Amino acid sequence: MTRQPHEDLVAWQKAMDLVIAVYDATKRFPADERFALTDQIRRAVVSIPSNIAEGNGRESERSYLQFCLIAHGSLREVETQIHIACRLGYIDDDAFVQLCQLCIDTGRPLRGLIAYLRKQSERRGVREDEELAYRVDG
Repeated sequence: MTRQPHEDLVAWQKAMDLVIAVYDATKRFPADERFALTDQIRRAVVSIPSNIAEGNGRESERSYLQFCLIAHGSLREVETQIHIACRLGYIDDDAFVQLCQLCIDTGRPLRGLIAYLRKQSERRGVREDEELAYRVDG
């Protein structure tokens, strides 16, 4: 399979937008959160485009799929941490809505990429239970 560069993938581009927004939002977190929630959410959000890029550089669709599934898990982690930040009063309602929308905008093309890679694996005869048991549904 000839792959386009990861920078051309909408999922990667949207994930990069999310990284910038999360870094901007976390600049306003309390100083005592620097090594706690701030660090955790930043690591998780950076993991999303990083795993998409790493998977894209792998030889097999199976590996690529695995890295995209990890990216999707990191996206869910970021979503949860955004909820935590809002409940703790670290971000206001407008920032919460904006960040949640960016998560949605990132998740759609990422799930599309995952579905495509699953199809490619099925065409090559790799059984789903051999490949991955993890499901991503919406």
